[in-house]
Amino acid sequence: MVCTVCAARDLDQDEALALRQKGVILPLEQFIEQALGRYPGSKLLEAELEEKHDVLVYEIELLTSDQVVRELKFDARDSRLLEDKEDD
Repeated sequence: MVCTVCAARDLDQDEALALRQKGVILPLEQFIEQALGRYPGSKLLEAELEEKHDVLVYEIELLTSDQVVRELKFDARDSRLLEDKEDD
């Protein structure tokens, strides 16, 4: 039996720093600014770097000014927005 669901692996701050220093990923601050720019007046709730299917992804959760929690996912290598959804 093969597991078809692969969980994302959260990277710790040491791993993230090493990847940043090697130039593999872009700085987290850039993604936070990009996310906050999409939802002016929102507040940052959480930001983390995870690896899923060999893709490094910054996952950022915001509380918008409408009191809605949004989850944004960005490709950590090139800053492409991969997903923007209301968090359940």
